[in-house]
Amino acid sequence: MKKVTILLPTYNEEASFPLIISCMEKVVKDNPNYEWEFLFVNDGSSDNSLQQMIRLHEADSRYNYVDLSRNYGKEIAMMAGFDYATGDALIIMDADMQHPVDVIPEMLKYWEEGYDDVYAQRQGSQESWFKRMSSHWYYKLLQQMTSVPIQKDTGDFRLLDRSCIEALKQMRESERNTKGMYSWIGFHKKGIYYQQQERQEGSSKWSMISLINLALNGIMSYTTAPLRLASILGLLVSSVAFFYLVYIIVITNVYGEPVQGYPTIMVTLLFLGGVQLLSLGILGEYIGKIFNEVKERPGYFINSYNGEKNID
Repeated sequence: MKKVTILLPTYNEEASFPLIISCMEKVVKDNPNYEWEFLFVNDGSSDNSLQQMIRLHEADSRYNYVDLSRNYGKEIAMMAGFDYATGDALIIMDADMQHPVDVIPEMLKYWEEGYDDVYAQRQGSQESWFKRMSSHWYYKLLQQMTSVPIQKDTGDFRLLDRSCIEALKQMRESERNTKGMYSWIGFHKKGIYYQQQERQEGSSKWSMISLINLALNGIMSYTTAPLRLASILGLLVSSVAFFYLVYIIVITNVYGEPVQGYPTIMVTLLFLGGVQLLSLGILGEYIGKIFNEVKERPGYFINSYNGEKNID
């Protein structure tokens, strides 16, 4: 019998556990031909999420948990999940249960047909118009900027074959954008559609700033287009400055018109200063990513796996 792991990265989702349990029971009931593992990764929760995981593990051995030493963020929590999952396939779901379990049988069907990565695309959600459209525009922009085929309107909700999991386990960078990694590793992919559920308990842990940081990290992880943009912008500014210089020489020496001094100088300096700061900022972002990667620190540390400490 094949084993399937459902990975649930968890941060302060104590209120969601009754819903999680009922959803996982439905998964087992609807898919009896598989052995199931439900793997929580406690990402430094400050509520009673860890206590809920311990209680579940003690009552049912199908529930396992990894307790991280602090809050590392969802990307690193998923990295830990890849390391500790034991299934032949892995399904990643949000612990708030906005990902519907009803699509899991369809995922399993395509997996049995030979697909290695069955990714779910949002067909609709309860999020605001701005959040939906900004996400759509972001994926469209990313597709244009990188040579890696990025799936649009697609998050972490997907089924991954063991071959994909082993590939992802080899990618140990700390500045992670897992959504791009799924595309980068390749393998045989299949997209399905789902309707995102409304969050029933708790509140979203994603602020606007954290979403912007995630988007910028995604762009800079898979393309050098911003650096090229800075180079092109510098070339354009230099060209404009050259033609403006020719213009000033002509009107001064041929027509004898006086050159406007202070306003012209200030506008030129401010414009050039803005372009330079933008270019330095883009360059600094890439250098910062290099700085973090060359340290070669472990991606995370754990307090315990199922209560056992000092796990290698």
